[in-house]
Amino acid sequence: MDKRLLTIQDISCVGQCSLTVALPVISACGIETAILPSSVLSNHTAPGFSGWTFTDLTNDMPKILERWLTEKIDFDAFYTGYVSKAQIPYILDIMKKTARPGALRIVDPVMADNGVMYAGFDADFPEEMKKLVNGADVIMPNLTEASFLLGIPYDPVLTQEKTEKILKDLHKLGAKNVILTGVSFEETKLGAACYDGVKTDYYFAEKQALSCHGTGDVYASAVAGALVRGKSLLEASAIAADFVVESIKKTQDDKDHWYGVKFEKALPYLIERLK
Repeated sequence: MDKRLLTIQDISCVGQCSLTVALPVISACGIETAILPSSVLSNHTAPGFSGWTFTDLTNDMPKILERWLTEKIDFDAFYTGYVSKAQIPYILDIMKKTARPGALRIVDPVMADNGVMYAGFDADFPEEMKKLVNGADVIMPNLTEASFLLGIPYDPVLTQEKTEKILKDLHKLGAKNVILTGVSFEETKLGAACYDGVKTDYYFAEKQALSCHGTGDVYASAVAGALVRGKSLLEASAIAADFVVESIKKTQDDKDHWYGVKFEKALPYLIERLK
C-alpha cells in the first residue's frame, strides 16, 4: 500500500509557506498528501503585506474527523505546522484515531523566530505545544522555539556543548528524535543538529546571503517527505537543507520576489536526491 501523510497547518493562499509548500513538496517526494487546514489566510503575515484576512477552522476539525472515521480513512504519517492552542486536543485525537500501525508523528512546533513569539500566541502556548511534542517521532524546532519549549532565555550564540544540552533537554520532553534547525558554529555555514536519544549528528550547508520567507516550511516539508520515504534522520536533514539552498538560489536574482522562495524551481533537485 502506498504511504499517505496528513499535514495539519494553516493555508496562506499567497506567499509560498505552510500548506502551499507542504502539499507540493511532500507530493513531489512520492507521498500521497492529505491536508487539514487549521486556518485560511489571504496571504502570510510577514512584513511586506499591509494586512490579511483570517478564517479559523478549529470547529471543522471534529466534524472532519467524524467523516474520516465513517469512511475508514487513515494515515501512515502526520506532520503538523502552524496550529492554535485550541486545536491541539483535536489534533491529538485525530492522530490517535486515524493512525495506521507504526504511523509517524512529525511536529514542527511553529510559534516563534528570532527570539520573539509570533503574534496571536500567548505565553501559555509552549505548554500546550508540549502535548504535541510528547510522543512525537520527530520534532523540528528552531532555536527560539526550543528556548520557549524549555523555558530558557533565547541566546543566538551557539556552541556544540550548548547545542547538545538543548537537544537532550528537548528529548526529555518526550520526543523520540530531535532536529534543531538554524544551527551555526561559523559564519559561512548553516544547518541542523539531529539527536536520536543516543548520538548527535550535524549537517551544514553553505549559508546564503539572501534570507527568504517560508524556508522553514520548505525544510520541514522536505524532512517529512524524506522520512516517510525511509530516509534516516540525518539523510532527511541533509536533503532538506540542500533543497532549501537550491530554492534560495532559484530566487536570489528576482528582486521582486520578496514574499517567498521559488521552491517549485528546485523540485527536480529534490526528486533526484530522493532516488
